[in-house]
Amino acid sequence: MNEAEIKSRLIDVEMALDNQAKVIDDLNEMVIKQGKLIDTLIKQQEYLKNILSTDVVRPQSEETPPPHY
Repeated sequence: MNEAEIKSRLIDVEMALDNQAKVIDDLNEMVIKQGKLIDTLIKQQEYLKNILSTDVVRPQSEETPPPHY
């Protein structure tokens, strides 16, 4: 293997490594976004669970009459 072939292969390896680094960065960014979304969804789910765990039906005295009354 001559020097030109070694240089060419080294350049190819560096390009492949650079592409892999970009893919890893892109994947990391996606994981961070998904983690934030999961945190938001967990908070929303907890909020809804708390709302539903309280008495949903109010006593008749607290209910406002429908508009046709």
